[in-house]
Amino acid sequence: MVIKFCFTLILTLMMSFTAQANAYKALVFSHQGETLPYRILYPLNFDPEQSYPLVLFLHGAGERGDDNLAQLTHGAELFAREAIQREYPAIVVFPQAAEEDYWANVDVNSESSPYKLRFADKDAQPTQAMQLLLGLMDELSSEPFVDQQRIYVGGLSMGGMGTYEILARRPKMFAAAIAICGGGNLKNAGHYRQGLPLWAFHGEDDEVVDADLSEQMVAAINQHGGNARLTLYKDTGHNSWDKAFSEPDLFPWLFSHQLDD
Repeated sequence: MVIKFCFTLILTLMMSFTAQANAYKALVFSHQGETLPYRILYPLNFDPEQSYPLVLFLHGAGERGDDNLAQLTHGAELFAREAIQREYPAIVVFPQAAEEDYWANVDVNSESSPYKLRFADKDAQPTQAMQLLLGLMDELSSEPFVDQQRIYVGGLSMGGMGTYEILARRPKMFAAAIAICGGGNLKNAGHYRQGLPLWAFHGEDDEVVDADLSEQMVAAINQHGGNARLTLYKDTGHNSWDKAFSEPDLFPWLFSHQLDD
């Protein structure tokens, strides 16, 4: 009986993941011989004559690869829900970094707990993944069906770090940002656009990325004229994204912002 239940549960989860993957079109961005796989979700009843918000979401280290699928593990199901799509019609993009690459230029020492992380500033050479991501976003943001006033970025763990970096590399592109269990170079906050709305989330007991990194980034952003807030979850480790995705105000907050606010 238990085995049958487990098999049914696994089968249900597999079917759910397959359905969500099918909702996202698989594409590849190419530049100078290098490629960046990505998935894109278009709004229900998509009309290319209209303009829509665009959400970029960056995955964590565990979802790296070249299958153009693993990056959908966390967050993709949320954006693909019919109720969400109907209330917040948007184009959603999930790119995938290569196996050994990082979104952010960061030196990682994983032998300690939490990890020791040293972030480069925005003037340093971006990683290959970030270079390709910038090219992809420059291309997508110029599409006539993208509302350039309402482009958003978010990410978790490694993707949260990438979020903090891309905000410095494209300060005029994003209307608001979400960073989950991430961190970044505090100096980069000085390059963000004034008044940038950012919502950070972190588990207080994170054993991978120290929660202090989110606290420090939020403080730095606000010191430089930003509008950042932080939600800390008690008794929560690295997997703070599940609680962040369950925040009832997450989507209303995100989609309420535009560049000319």
